[in-house]
Amino acid sequence: MAIHHIEVPDGSPVFGDTTSAFARFGHAPAVRANGLLFISGQIGRRPDGVPGETAEEQTELALRRLEEILRLENLTFADLVDVTSYHVGIRENMAGFLAAKQRLVKAPHPAWTIIGVSGLASPEILVEIQATAAYPGH
Repeated sequence: MAIHHIEVPDGSPVFGDTTSAFARFGHAPAVRANGLLFISGQIGRRPDGVPGETAEEQTELALRRLEEILRLENLTFADLVDVTSYHVGIRENMAGFLAAKQRLVKAPHPAWTIIGVSGLASPEILVEIQATAAYPGH
């Protein structure tokens, strides 16, 4: 089985200065294996590293990062097969999350699990989204 580690290039307009976090935390942004792309959890930071102010903004930023990784592999949201999102303050922040998700992710929809958590890697982060996409023809 061939495994390929995906890299986000320095200077990415979506990731900006935040690409160093992959090396700091010791993980790849995504890994391609057996016709699938496994995308690490994406969070809602702006390219300058500042987190979005609301759950809606953080969700949009996290989805834009996810979309950028898909784009690097010539994929789109339509190629997603499974998504898991983690939410701090899930009840208070669900409306903002859903607003951004519905604005950006159109049918066909992937399977999606939504999990409430007490915290994420940084205290200001409210949402993290990990996903799996399938390459066409596999």
